[in-house]
Amino acid sequence: MTKYCAFNCTRQTLVASELEVAETAWSRMKGLLGRSAKDFCNGKGLWIVPSDGIHTIGMSFPIDVVYLDSKRRVIRTYHRLAPFRIAAVKLRARSILELPPGALAESRTEVGDLLQFLVSEEERGVACAVNT
Repeated sequence: MTKYCAFNCTRQTLVASELEVAETAWSRMKGLLGRSAKDFCNGKGLWIVPSDGIHTIGMSFPIDVVYLDSKRRVIRTYHRLAPFRIAAVKLRARSILELPPGALAESRTEVGDLLQFLVSEEERGVACAVNT
C-alpha cells in the first residue's frame, strides 16, 4: 500500500507524514475503528476518498477532521471531534482527512487552504507550485 504525506501549500506546513488512503468500500467503512490513540499518533492520517461525511461512533479517541473539495481545498474542519459523534455531511466534499487531535492547530490548517497529497515530501515544492 502506497503511503502519502499531506502538505498544506497555503501555509507551507506538513499536515501528516504517514497518510493511509481508504479508497475501497471496506476501508472507507472501517476507517479508524479498532485503532487506539497510541496507533494514531502525531504525523499519521487517514485520507478517505470519496467521502462527504464521517462519524466517530465506536471510536475511543477524538480526531481532527478536514473536508476537501474536488480541488483539495479545505471547506470544513473539526478540531478534536469527540468519539460517538456524527459530523456534518458536506455535499461539496469529495474527500475527508482524519488526523490525530491537535494536527490542525499544529499545521495551522484552516478553511480555504490548499492541500497536496504526495508520495514523498520531496515532491511538495513542485506540486504546490503547479497547483496554486
